[in-house]
Order: sequence, then structure tokens, then C-alpha cells
Amino acid sequence: MSPSKVQVAAGTVTLRQRPGKQPQVLLVHRPTYDDWTLPKGKLEPDEYEAVAAARETLEETGVQVRLHQPLEMIRYPISTGMKAVHYWLASPRAITKRKPDREVDKVVWLSPKAAFARMTYAHERDVVQQGLDATPTTALLVVRHAKAMDRKNWSGRDQARPITARGRKQAKLLIPLLDAFGVERLTSSSSTRCMQTLAPFGKASGRDVEGWTVLSEEIGEDNPKGVAKHMLRLAEQAASTGVATAVCGHRPVLPTMLAGIGVPNRMMQTAATVIVHLDADARVVAHEFHRPRA
Repeated sequence: MSPSKVQVAAGTVTLRQRPGKQPQVLLVHRPTYDDWTLPKGKLEPDEYEAVAAARETLEETGVQVRLHQPLEMIRYPISTGMKAVHYWLASPRAITKRKPDREVDKVVWLSPKAAFARMTYAHERDVVQQGLDATPTTALLVVRHAKAMDRKNWSGRDQARPITARGRKQAKLLIPLLDAFGVERLTSSSSTRCMQTLAPFGKASGRDVEGWTVLSEEIGEDNPKGVAKHMLRLAEQAASTGVATAVCGHRPVLPTMLAGIGVPNRMMQTAATVIVHLDADARVVAHEFHRPRA
């Protein structure tokens, strides 16, 4: 079947944890289909799958979520071909009451037993069980800097080389991705192109970007031990505090940055992001790749 006939959607298994009690599962009722299902929906143009998962959950339930590790992707036939739904484990950040409409008329939090009894689709029960069995994680986002001015067209110090108009668009599109994973700490190579990549999210969220010379291309490429040590420290700090963290670097240094936290190297375009999910001991539970959207 051609890719054009695959409809891509995204959603969440959102669990509300309560001290001394069972977790609760977030479900919605859709009157058009008279079904009980997980919150999900189709992607908008240039939207990351993960961003769609968080956005659709908010739109359908009134619950703003923080995404954790990816869960199983579900594929099933629809009238126009196939539908592929990407799911993430999520936790609530803020809850507001949503007014019922023709799309969703009921939003409920249920115990796992009650949720399984209420849910319409068996394949969604499977992904909920996967979420219930999952290890709690904190995200560390490793970002390659956005598109920068070509070296041949820049007469100043290379560390000061800025991002281009395309790079600024890439950086802007990173805002909802970092927000979806609840990023609270921003770290970067001290080079301008890296700092500028995270600056739009920093401005939107009211957070400063920490610049580190050890991650710069000039120093980091010749100091792999220093880079690896720095990345491991970032991972341990994120995992121990539960503070989701983003770190921006350069193509020649990224392999060492990834290796420092136990993630295989891969090709990364400008503004591409590897999201690493860490358990409480900073061990990698899962990692995912998001290509740039511009």
C-alpha cells in the first residue's frame, strides 16, 4: 500500500498517579462513533507526531500533558486505506474542565480495571497495559543546531556564526516539541548557532539557555572525554531530579554526546532531535528520533 494511503495520527496513554492508590487512565467518549477510546487525532501540517499527541490530548480532554517514552504504534484498516497511530505514555501537567461537543462529549479518569471494561478497542487495551507496565522516565533531548550561515559566507569567528532564516523557522518549530516533553532546563554549546536554536523556546517558557564551551565544535571535537563526562552529568541530573532537559550541539560532536549517555550514533539533519528516556538511575529505557519540520 502506498504511503499516501496511510493516515498518520498520534495520541497518549495518560496516567494520573495518586499516592497510595492505583493509577487512573484518561479516556474519552466520541458520540459520533459511540466508542470509548484513548485521546488521539491526525497531525497538522509540519507537526511532529509527539506534538500532535500532546495537542490532541489537550483538545479532546482539557488535560495538558507531559510526554514520556513512546509506546506501541497501532495500525488498522480504515475506509481510505490504513491508519497508523503513534502513542506516548503521558502524565498530566494541568487539568481544566472541557465543554462537551460533537467530537467528545465525556472525559473520564478510570482505574485500569474499569478502563479495560469500558474501552471499545482491544488494541488500545494492549497499549494501555504497556503504559501501566512502563518504567517511569525523564526525557533528555539532544538537538543538532538549526541551519546556520555557510562558513564560506561568514567572515567573523566561527563560534559567532548565526542561524539563517530557515534555521529560525526550525528553531520556532522546536518550541512545541520541547514543550510536549516538559523541558525545564536548556543547555547548549556556547556557540551562537546552538544558543540561538534553543533561544525561542527559552523566551516562550521564560528560561535561560546555559552555554557550555566543552560542547562547542572547537573544543568538544578534540575533547571526547570531557564531552562524554558532561553528557553523563546532565543525564544523571535530569534523572535524579525529574527535570526534562534539552541540550544542543554540533554535527562533529553529536556522536560523542550520544555515546556519553549510551545511545547509538545516527545521522542528524539540522534541528533534528534524539529524545532519550532515562530511568531514575540514568539508564536509557528508550530513545526516539524526530526529523526537522523545516
